Amino acid sequence: MDHFPIFLATSGRRIVLSGGGDAALAKLRLLLKTTAHINVFSPDAAPEIKTWATEGKLTLIPRAMEPGDAMCAALFYAADEDAVEDKRTAAIAHNDGALVNVVDNLEDSQFITPAIVDRDPVTIAIGTEGAAPVLARAIKADLEEKLPNTLGTLARIGKTFRKMSYRLPFGRARRDFWRDYYFNAGPAAMTDGVEAVQPALDALLDDHLNRKAREGHIAFVGAGPGDPELLTLKARKALDEADVVIYDRLISPEILELARREAIMLDVGKEGFGPSTPQEVINDLLVEHGMSGAQVVRLKSGDSTVFGRLDEEIDAVTAADIGWHIVPGITAASAAVASIGQSLTRRGRNASVRFLTGHDMQGFADHDWAALAKPDQVAAIYMGKKSARFVQGRLIMHGADQNTPVTVIENASRPDQRVLSTTLAHLPADLADAEMSGPALTFYGLAPRAASEAAATLITREFA
Repeated sequence: MDHFPIFLATSGRRIVLSGGGDAALAKLRLLLKTTAHINVFSPDAAPEIKTWATEGKLTLIPRAMEPGDAMCAALFYAADEDAVEDKRTAAIAHNDGALVNVVDNLEDSQFITPAIVDRDPVTIAIGTEGAAPVLARAIKADLEEKLPNTLGTLARIGKTFRKMSYRLPFGRARRDFWRDYYFNAGPAAMTDGVEAVQPALDALLDDHLNRKAREGHIAFVGAGPGDPELLTLKARKALDEADVVIYDRLISPEILELARREAIMLDVGKEGFGPSTPQEVINDLLVEHGMSGAQVVRLKSGDSTVFGRLDEEIDAVTAADIGWHIVPGITAASAAVASIGQSLTRRGRNASVRFLTGHDMQGFADHDWAALAKPDQVAAIYMGKKSARFVQGRLIMHGADQNTPVTVIENASRPDQRVLSTTLAHLPADLADAEMSGPALTFYGLAPRAASEAAATLITREFA
């Protein structure tokens, strides 16, 4: 064991990082989980780092490091992505008394940063002494499974080959190589004995050096309603492979945590009746990163085929001749109705259910309200908080019973989920009193089943 694992107290202590590019971003996404005071030195920091500085999450000094800048620092990261500059800043930090890590340079580092499974206050750290970061990521993702006995041997052999892998471009090309080694070529070679692994590595590197670069691809992934346990296995795999993740406002932080730390994360949030990223900008981002050869995940809340403007984005990437596929997700209506113990359809009550979006007022105006106003009809209304009075008026105007049950579910499937149980007559007033600020889904024609009320944060007419 060349590196002794410890957990370092960071509260109130200083951590310094030099660099402002992709390597710096990858380290900062982890360091920002600590309670340390983080100082970043970079004359040309990435926009995301500047945003974190503006938000007070770190201190950005827009210049190169100078002697004394790492004084009293517990840790220092050289993430300049330039060997000469890394050597210079590491020497400064060493002289200032800080423990030094040079990103992607095990030999000149005094410590390494492990892969971390964060379930605060329980933290699981996974390290391979810098030999196999892709392997560490795989262990993190599949911690529940028993690990093969050969992994340690493969990691030791892989460590001796690490510099040879630098002949491949930084990023996906190297990751694909190491993934191929640890999960295909390496284990296959081990069946013929340890002495067969080194020749297999040589052959594998030659193969990857001569491979055509992987073409860009877009995965339109439904992230479900917010609970990471409702994410499909196929969605998890897509996130683990992604070079770029373009995500919506309603994606929960717990799901974003599942993406690779090195992935470029782009927030293109749209807020109903509020600030939004124009659809044309989203389309352009998909095409830009897809054309660059990146594996892109377009992460949409719920199911990407339901009120997600999916067709417009597919048309954009198809016109650019970029490959794509769709990964379905659990739509909010399914998760929300499950939380109140109901079903969307029931024999003898309703043989169909309507999915509406309250954001599209023009579409609302054209809807067949007379049919929906009939007894025992059910509708799931997405983004319907601001249109509640409009819905009430249209339904009553067409003869709907004012005592028809209506249930509004905020933050469906999440720990802060709330359920408002009301009627059509009282819907706008009760909704205003409840002061729901999170995403909400309205069910017309359904009330919470009695058995589910004990498990829900229920708001009833007594709220007002």
